[in-house]
Amino acid sequence: MQVLRSYVSGSWFAGKGKPSVLVNPATEEALAETSTEGIDFAGALGFARDVGGAALRKLTFAERGEMLRAMSRVIHANRDALLDLAMANGGNTRSDAKFDVDGASGTLAFYAELSKELGPRRVLLDGDAAQLTRGPRFVGQHLLLPRRGVAVHVNAFNFPAWGFGEKAACALLAGMPIVVKPATSTAIVAHRIVELIVEANILPAGALSLIAGPPGNMLDYLTGEDVLSFTGGGGTAATLRAAAPVVKDSVRVNVEADSLNSAILGPDAEPSSDTYNAFVRDVVRDITQKTGQKCTAIRRVLVPRAHLDQVVEDIASRLKEFVVGNPTTEKVTMGPVATATQLRDVRAGIELLAKESRRALGDGAFEPAGVPAGKGYFVPPTLFVQDKPLEASAVHAHEVFGPVATVMAYDDADQAVTIVRRGGGGLVSSLYADDRSAIGEIALGIASAHGRVVITSAKVADQTPGPGTVLPQSIHGGPGRAGGGEELGGLRGLGFYSQRSALQGDRAILDAIVERG
Repeated sequence: MQVLRSYVSGSWFAGKGKPSVLVNPATEEALAETSTEGIDFAGALGFARDVGGAALRKLTFAERGEMLRAMSRVIHANRDALLDLAMANGGNTRSDAKFDVDGASGTLAFYAELSKELGPRRVLLDGDAAQLTRGPRFVGQHLLLPRRGVAVHVNAFNFPAWGFGEKAACALLAGMPIVVKPATSTAIVAHRIVELIVEANILPAGALSLIAGPPGNMLDYLTGEDVLSFTGGGGTAATLRAAAPVVKDSVRVNVEADSLNSAILGPDAEPSSDTYNAFVRDVVRDITQKTGQKCTAIRRVLVPRAHLDQVVEDIASRLKEFVVGNPTTEKVTMGPVATATQLRDVRAGIELLAKESRRALGDGAFEPAGVPAGKGYFVPPTLFVQDKPLEASAVHAHEVFGPVATVMAYDDADQAVTIVRRGGGGLVSSLYADDRSAIGEIALGIASAHGRVVITSAKVADQTPGPGTVLPQSIHGGPGRAGGGEELGGLRGLGFYSQRSALQGDRAILDAIVERG
């Protein structure tokens, strides 16, 4: 059995004590074990700050970008092997594994290209200089400087590669060293990526660390210049935000948590139109891709009341075509959820939704393909219908993190906006319409409750990758239930890892300071 080691203070470390066991969620076969007992977390964070941080700050944006490019290339060069690991440890189909691994290499490559805009500088300007007095010489210039701490990245189980890549790209380009803490249950892919980067000697010592297992008391050693970025459940996020160092020293925290994302079929979209077909395609993909284990997946499907029955029929018929089972088995198109705990949570969530909505699909005998009887963490695609969504509660309050969605009827644009906003804040919702009046009313009505709103009309129906795809050009995050955080968004992503400071003085002196970096 493979033993996963952590990478701290420039060396690989195998923990002591009782290990955590990582399994194949399709067969429940043990794949690896890991422990973090015995790690000197204070020393590991200190090494990252003092050695890794100092080395990164000496590099220009262009030089840091070249490191990101090398990281992207080493991931891509080992793509097939990483896909195999994702299929085994994550229960991914090959297509789902590509979505994760290619998302990591693609995001790193994007930020490598973005670094060319910044060039041979170490200081990022934040706006133009502002004249502060009657005379033109005394000015103020806002700058963004790398925080002299360490960025701790606590990532979710569903995207061990992409979650690593999107956080690492922004932090390293900004000039902050990173400590990566992937979810233990699916850590094999992230562990291998870190191994590849270390073997290729891409980053300076201390710029990258890995905690391959439980974080122990690591967060006790955070300081005021450190940052903590977390992706996962809202309950865990609340615990992290209440940690003593976070409260005492105002440690900067970014959270991406639960999200009841919606897809809205516009009042003008007729069945069989290009816009309608794109809507059905995206809903089906988001229910099944990664077995519904995406923070951006569509959970609530809003349709005009007149089209409710047609939409349910069309989505259900497409979902029935999916073959659920071991992703290494031929013709399987959807795998298991990631863990036994995840399986229990999804089943409990389905029962919660069933108390107030009728089930259109997913209630009956179910035999996954290619697995021993009684093994694996499988859930079939499940579809609910809610005729009176404003009278329902669970569908607007509880995210079932699996292949589950609820189709809801609405009567007019105002009601659609009200229903969507009942979700309490989300990462992304999508609107499928061509009527510009309806698009404006609904999109602007829900935008302040989301990090992104994706509008699909007939002319772009064949171009959009769908709302579930996180593109690095746009921000990823959302208010309220979604965690209140913000990642990516091009250069905006560097802001979390930077300290904004205003220099005030002689314009010529400030220009010289900025030029030297």
